[in-house]
Amino acid sequence: MYRGKTVCVVVPAYNEEHLIGRVIETMPDFVDRIVVVDDCSTDETVQVVEAYVTAQPDRVLLVRHEKNQGVGGAIVTGYRKARDLRMAATAVMAGDAQMDPEDLPALLDPVVEGRADYAKGNRLFTGEAWETIPRVRYLGNAVLSLLTKIASGYWHIADSQTGYTVANLAVLETLPFRKVFRNYGVPNDLLVRLNVFNFRVIDVPVKPVYGIGEKSGIRIGMVIPRISWLLIRLFLWRMKEKYIIRDFHPLIFFYLLGFACAPFGGAMGMYLAWLRLFHGPIAPVAPLFAAFLFITGLQSIFFAMWFDMEYNRDLGLEPHIRSN
Repeated sequence: MYRGKTVCVVVPAYNEEHLIGRVIETMPDFVDRIVVVDDCSTDETVQVVEAYVTAQPDRVLLVRHEKNQGVGGAIVTGYRKARDLRMAATAVMAGDAQMDPEDLPALLDPVVEGRADYAKGNRLFTGEAWETIPRVRYLGNAVLSLLTKIASGYWHIADSQTGYTVANLAVLETLPFRKVFRNYGVPNDLLVRLNVFNFRVIDVPVKPVYGIGEKSGIRIGMVIPRISWLLIRLFLWRMKEKYIIRDFHPLIFFYLLGFACAPFGGAMGMYLAWLRLFHGPIAPVAPLFAAFLFITGLQSIFFAMWFDMEYNRDLGLEPHIRSN
């Protein structure tokens, strides 16, 4: 137990025979249950974990998928098991040993103290990340983090792609896991759903760990477009669910006006520029009208973002400093 609260660590694993043992062996003593979810590994991952299950039957639990479900599916399976075990705090640590166990207490503290419902690691707090994380992945993470701020409504969070997280039991009992994305976009998906249910989320600095023999299956060129499209769909779902169905907020009108005017004004401006270059003079009022539409659209979108930021501001603050 950690500070009087039961702790479970979910370890999604796929072909991690070389590093899964290190993850289990370096797990802090205060962790009550380690739930390893094998996502149909084709190497010796299962055999390695089974040896630890035999040695620590009351602490290490192995759950095996019959079909590969992706990292998101493995995390959801682990969350469901932790929920059934009624664990007060549940962390996620990858099976490739890229999450430093020394950071776990810092992630647990805000959850067990009731200051947050969900704590997530942030590897980008210091300049060390720029030197440690591969540059392409760092820049890809920065792009997705910006998009996730807009999609999720948690404007105070960064490093959206980190999977090093801690959730309380209320989160595991509330989120509709059957709808959660099953692949590398699961951290983004969870953040959007957490916002709809008004859970408090905070960032906690963690150390980036690379160069220990891990093998990443992420292909940035494929992942960024896929997750970007996922975030667009999640953003639209959040707008409908949070600001129309569950409550109403005028920011919906600002977003609608912005998304109608800005693209139309921009397209009109490019068309007018093409006419001017290849067909001669155009009416002076036409580019002014295009500029008016484009600027009005951008202003409307920025106003909507500001309203969204203010509406969700308290979800990133500790209870004793939240506004009344």
